[in-house]
Amino acid sequence: MTDPRSPRPRLAGVVLAGGAARRMGGVDKAMLRVGGVPLLSRAITALGDADPVVVVGPRREGFSGVCWTREEPAGSGPVAALAAALALLDEHVDTVAVLAADLAGVTPHTITRLRSALDSPTGRADGALLVDGDGHRQWLVGVWRRRALDTAVPADPRDASLRGTLGKSSIVEVPALEGEAHDVDSPDDLRP
Repeated sequence: MTDPRSPRPRLAGVVLAGGAARRMGGVDKAMLRVGGVPLLSRAITALGDADPVVVVGPRREGFSGVCWTREEPAGSGPVAALAAALALLDEHVDTVAVLAADLAGVTPHTITRLRSALDSPTGRADGALLVDGDGHRQWLVGVWRRRALDTAVPADPRDASLRGTLGKSSIVEVPALEGEAHDVDSPDDLRP
């Protein structure tokens, strides 16, 4: 049994912010504003007490307290971006929250719920994912055990999908609350 006084595993945050935004006409989606706040700011805020927070994508001005990196080559997909972020984390990081920058509804409470589900004493899952109202796993809203990510990410992560890479992992599904799974993929998604 785990000692209740033992510290909670150290959480790092990863924001994937390097997509091409083809459906948005190539605009920098991470900097689009929802409720007056850039999507990237919303994602960073949702990570709460994560330390460090690594943003994978082109460096943007006005964001302090985060680490920046790029996948190699740029635009080679979410698993390559995740691999670039993992390379920056020290050995003391036990859990990693992974978010896309275009998620308008994710909050610190979302990450707390995912983290609590992962830390549940009833199981030792590899990750916890948000599941939308239709039952679809949201691969870009999750909290993972670091060792599971290190094991699953291939040596050549270019053009790999998160579902294909992490789909065989043991996953706890956490039902999304109203609006949590809302992402911004097209201009229509910005309308109230």
